[in-house]
Formats: sequence, C-alpha cells, structure tokens
Amino acid sequence: MKIILLSGGSGKRLWPLSNDLRSKQFLKVLSGTRGEPESMVQRIWKQLTESSLDKSVFITTGRAQVDMVHSQLSSHVPIIVEPERRDTFPAIALASVYLYSIANVDLNETVVVLPVDSYVDNSFFETVKGLDRILETSGADIALVGAKPTYPSEKYGYIIPRAEKKTGESFQRVAFFKEKPQEDQAQQYIEQGALWNCGVFAFKLNYLIQMLIEKRVSIQYEELSKQYANLSKISFDYEVTEKAKHVVVASYEGDWKDLGTWNTLTEHMGSAITGHGFISHDSVGSHLVNELDIPVAVLGLSHIVVAASPDGILVTEKSASPRLKEFIQHIDQRPMYEERRWGSYRVLDYQKCNDNHEVLTKRIRIHSGKNSSYHYHLYHDEFWTFLSGSGEVIIQDQLQHVKAGDVLKIPAGTLHSIRAIEHIELIEVQSGTSVTEEDTVRLTLHWAEMVQSVVY
Repeated sequence: MKIILLSGGSGKRLWPLSNDLRSKQFLKVLSGTRGEPESMVQRIWKQLTESSLDKSVFITTGRAQVDMVHSQLSSHVPIIVEPERRDTFPAIALASVYLYSIANVDLNETVVVLPVDSYVDNSFFETVKGLDRILETSGADIALVGAKPTYPSEKYGYIIPRAEKKTGESFQRVAFFKEKPQEDQAQQYIEQGALWNCGVFAFKLNYLIQMLIEKRVSIQYEELSKQYANLSKISFDYEVTEKAKHVVVASYEGDWKDLGTWNTLTEHMGSAITGHGFISHDSVGSHLVNELDIPVAVLGLSHIVVAASPDGILVTEKSASPRLKEFIQHIDQRPMYEERRWGSYRVLDYQKCNDNHEVLTKRIRIHSGKNSSYHYHLYHDEFWTFLSGSGEVIIQDQLQHVKAGDVLKIPAGTLHSIRAIEHIELIEVQSGTSVTEEDTVRLTLHWAEMVQSVVY
C-alpha cells in the first residue's frame, strides 16, 4: 500500500493566519500530546508514524510549500511537487504518475489518498489499512471511508450506501453521493444509513493509470509536470469517483472532523488564547489567536474568533466563519509571513516608487545550525543588519563571520548564503526593480558543498 497525503490547499477559510505560502495545515494551533503547539500536518504525520504507515507516504504539495513541509516534518519526507494549484484530480493524477514512472510502484499496488486536514482518532488509520483487502475482496474500482454522522451537518458531503449488505462484509456498496444537503434532507440520509465523506480514496494504481491513458494524459512524470496546466481543474470526486461503476465504502465510527474553518478548528485548540492578549471572563466560548507583537483584548463578546497576523485582522462569530473564503476573495496582497526550512521571516514594510523601484523590509529568523541556499538575485540588492546571534556568510566564495551589529550589502548578481551558529535575527532590506521570490537563482542547498568552493 502507498499513501498520497494531499497537502496543497491554501486554506483561505483560516485567513489571516493562512495564505498562499503558509496554508492551514501548517498553522501550529493544535495541542500536542504534551501540550506543545502542533500543526495539522505534524499531527497526521505523527499518527501515520504510530500506525506504521509513514514509510509508505508521499506528500503532494505546491512548490512554495516544500520548505514548510521540510521545516515541520523532515527533509527526508518524500515530496511530489505540483507545478501549480489545480484541485484534487490533477494532484492525484500527478502523484499516481510519479508512483508509476519515478518510484516504480507495481500497477497492482493499492494507492490510498488522504487529506491532511482531517482530525481523527488513531483508529481511523486501522480503517485505512483495511482498504487494501476491501479492494481485493469487493473487486471495486474505488473504496472510500465514511464517518458515521453525529448530527445532520450541512457542511459535509454524504455517501449514501445501498440497502443490501452481505453478511460478514466490512464494506457497503455505494448508491449515490450528495454534497452539502439542507439539514432536513441530511437527516433523511442519515436515517438511510448515510456516512460523511472523509475525502479518502483507495484504488489500484493500474485503475488510474489506465484512465489517464484513455484521457490521452501522459503517464510520465516529467512530461505531465510540463502539461499540468492543461489538466481539468476539478475535484477527484466529480472527475473520477462519481463516474466509477463500482464504488464501496468502509464505515468509521470514531471522531472525525474537517478542520477547515475557524469554528471547527477552535474546538481542538489547546488554549483559548494563543499569543499576546486577553479575554474577559464574560466572553464565553471565544478564542484569540494573535501573531502580532501588540496586545489584543476581547471584552464581553461570546462565541467569536479574533485572529491577528501580519496579513490582516479577523473578527467573526464562530457560526459565520465558514463564509470567510467568499468574503475575502478580492483581497490581493503578497503573503506577509512565511516559514522556511531554515527559519521564518515577517514582512515589516513594502514600498513601490513611481520609477518602478521597490523596497521590501523583512525581519528574518534563522535557527542555529540551519542555512539558506547559495543563490543570487537578478534585479535587487540586499542590505543586512544583524540584531542578534552569530553565524557565517559566504559571499562570492569568500567566507566571513557575522555577529550582532554587523551590516552587509549584497549587490544584485552576487552569490551568497548564510548559516546560523547561534540563532540569528536580522533586518533585510531588498531594493530594486523586483523584490519577489521569483527573483532568486539557487545553486545548492547544502552548506558542505558551498564550503568546498570557499577561497581562503
């Protein structure tokens, strides 16, 4: 069995903490087993490890989020990079082609697709393990996992099974699907034995590869990556599952929630207050998440969420939070905070002058023992002012030590990298005609390779 963990969404329903670079699955707002903050991707990876499934996992994510995965999990986690965000069918197709043409996975192997943002018990993964056998015994094209509903929710999709079920079978045959029905209709489906759709798909690798061949889609990973923008921007449910001739579902009766909105996420946060702030005693059921350096106070307001980050400030009733994605869809600004494999940065200021000259100011944190890539910029200079810590800098194959109080100028076209010996904080000012992430040409990520080229 091979597992594809889908981790490419933007999670705009958790704005302003989530953005195109730091999606919802990377927000460290859940409470770990020892009370430490953890993200969705860290939680599910821990559960996969405890279930002895981690060695079978490939994570599918966007290029901009690769560093985030490495930072929160490990640099050794297998990653399949999506060229762009195009919904679940293209992502699963690309990952399947990678398994076939790069990882040399047998066509008869079972592939299970898991979403990264499900909040489940460890028993959920025992149900996942059983999908391999279910595919074998049922002869189905696709096997799903459905959670037993606890109430008639309007925000989940429903799997309605056929009435008949043979004795001893651990699955049911699927009659049809219904996406987000009204409450009264949802109640009727539940009375018919309907299950919440957990977004889990299992199939034999050959099933999807043959489908792609019929659709005249390349089954070679490098070629499909080049053609990725031509794939239909559509969900796997609509493009594959609902068109399949034989679909079965395994029932899961443990805890299951989609943590995609503030009202569901706050139910599993370890504390009502994250960051610098206060909530009055008469503010019942309210949560505050503050990433800013200024205090935030919530007084006399119950069942609300206040979230503040460099990207914006949100104040919402919990019941209204699922509407957030549509409400903010016209906001168009660069992400103001990002985690990288070496640390993180926060944008402090951005100015665009009349002559197309741009100035971007960041506060950068580099963890001890970590380093940036060896790279250069085509269109902007950089000015570094070191606030704390110490480290080493390589500039055009020349190595020098840096410490708090040092100032460096790195002109456009200059190869450079930095490594922290002690945790470093610095202010970086970028100045030029382009201060985007795309104005970066990387040579290597490995400090040992950079040091080999140093001229002493």
